[in-house]
Order: sequence, then C-alpha cells, then structure tokens
Amino acid sequence: MSAAAPRPAVDGLVDRFGRAAIDLRVSLTDRCNLRCSYCMPAEGLPWLPNDEVLTDDEVIRLVRIAVELLGVAEVRFTGGEPLIRPGLVKIVSAVAALSPRPVIALTSNGIGLQRLAGPLRVAGLDRINVSLDTLDEERFATLTRRRRLPDVLAGLAGAVAAGLTPVKINTVLMRGVNEDEAPALLRFALAHGYELRFIEQMPLDAQHGWDRAEMVTAAEILASLQTEFALLPDPVARGGAPAETWLVDGFTAAGGAGHPARVGVIGTVTRPFCGDCDRTRLTADGQVRACLFATDESDLRAALRGGAPDEEIANRWRIAMWGKRAGHGIDDPTFLQPNRPMSAIGG
Repeated sequence: MSAAAPRPAVDGLVDRFGRAAIDLRVSLTDRCNLRCSYCMPAEGLPWLPNDEVLTDDEVIRLVRIAVELLGVAEVRFTGGEPLIRPGLVKIVSAVAALSPRPVIALTSNGIGLQRLAGPLRVAGLDRINVSLDTLDEERFATLTRRRRLPDVLAGLAGAVAAGLTPVKINTVLMRGVNEDEAPALLRFALAHGYELRFIEQMPLDAQHGWDRAEMVTAAEILASLQTEFALLPDPVARGGAPAETWLVDGFTAAGGAGHPARVGVIGTVTRPFCGDCDRTRLTADGQVRACLFATDESDLRAALRGGAPDEEIANRWRIAMWGKRAGHGIDDPTFLQPNRPMSAIGG
C-alpha cells in the first residue's frame, strides 16, 4: 500500500501495511520496585504525577473500547511493575467480564506474586510472564540493585500453585554479566515446568547507553543452549508471536500430557518480526504507541477526560495505528531511541 493511501472504513486497528493490531499492551504504572541496569539508573527515574496516570475506571474504559469496538483479542498488563498497582485485581476482573472476553496476561518481575497470584487467577488472569535474568543471588543483586531473588522464585511457585500455567520466564542476557547462564536457566525452567524466553537486549534503557556490540544476539543464545541441549524446529506456526520457539529434545512440558518442552528466543534486534506485528500499546498516562520504538504518541487521555464518546476515542486510536511504520528501524542510521524508557512504555 502507498503511504498516502486513505485509511479504509474498517472497524479494527489496521495500518498501511496490512497488519491488524489485536494484541493490546497496557502499562499500568511507570514505577518499579527493582532498578535493573538495562532499564533504569540506580537512583530511579522521575515518576509520572498521579493526576497524569489513568485511573482504574479510565483503564477499564479504554480496554473496553479496544475489545468491543476495535477487535482486540488479547490484553497484557505491564509496567513498570504492574503488581504494585493497587487496583490491578479490580482491573483484571472488569476486563474478564467484557464480551467478547479477551485473553488476559501479565508481565511482572514476580515480587509480590506469591500473594497476588491466587486473587489474580480468580479475577480472570489467564497467563503470566515473570522476568528472571539470573539464578545467582549476587548477580541478581548486581543486575537489579535489590536482593529480592527469593521473592521472585516464590512468586514463580505461587503462580504455578494458583494454576497460571504454563508460567513463562523472560530473560535478558548481557555480555560479561550473565551470558554464561543460558543452559543453567533452561535446566531450571525444565525442572520446574516453566517456559523460558530469552530476549535480546533492546535500546530502551533510560540512560541511552545501549550498545549493539555489547548485546548478546539470538544466534549466540541458541549456540550456548545447544552446547547442552538438542533443539528441534517447532512445528507450531509462530503467527504474530514475538518468540521463535524450539522443542527441547528429550524433555516434556510439565502437565503437558506428553507435549514437548519448548524454549523461545525473541530476537527483536537481529531477527525482527515487524512484518507480523499485531500489537498496539497504551501507556500509563493514556498515550497510544503504534510501536515499542515509536518516537511519537497519540493522546487518548485528553479525549477521555474531555468527555469524548466511545466512538470518537476509537477513531482516534484507529488513526494512530494507521500511521504505524513498516518496522522499528534499529538498523537505519537515522534510528533514534525513544525518549521514554521501557519502564514508562510498557513491554
């Protein structure tokens, strides 16, 4: 399609390249109780003022518009750290009551999950991803600047106990820090029935210190895993999923009735999947982002608080997504890292 082509008269969130966004990522807060070195500085960041953050009811209304009017079929709550949002259970319960009911997921650092996994499951949460970059307590303290590894491990166990299975683990490997842990992390995941996903480090740190040469690539991650495991092509079609997955030969997924265990790699930088991207993002202060790496946003909060009806808000969202770029452009010499870090955008 031409970049100048008019937007077709369709209800969904389509763009100029024929993609439809059916997966909504909602950041519930820009605050976090960790200080991961690849995300924010040790002293933290200036948080959004409370009056700029969407209220629980505003979040619920925007998600309802996305589901009922725009064709969104999956909603993932992120942060910052979404577990520190006081109204999280209320929000999940309200979204689970929508018709058609979307799949509801959560990405978390796992701190507090042991306590909240049960209530979230009852409220309607379907899936959870927990970030875990190391199994070594000293490395964890170095990476996150907090000594909370036992809390994360307890959170993972709590998610299993609550029935949020399969629990997925997200891992970022960093050169000279934890790049040697890929096989150990996979052994850990296989032993506990978790599904492991490695993620290439992306240029989304608040310090703007990302260096491609220092990034552990998808190819390097796979080579490290293959020193101990035989990985087989996954016959299940990837579709719009960000992770490429492989079967781990000789291992069976826990509770999977004989289904093989899987491991995934999200190679956003070296193996981009932009052509199949089906995501739209909503920040904690009500801004639509068409791409994780977008440098512009579209304000829905102002329309929401200005009394706009649902259809007007939906149309603003449609217009925002129609302008989505073909790709993230990390390889382009003109690429600019977003002003907002990952903690403020939402994963």
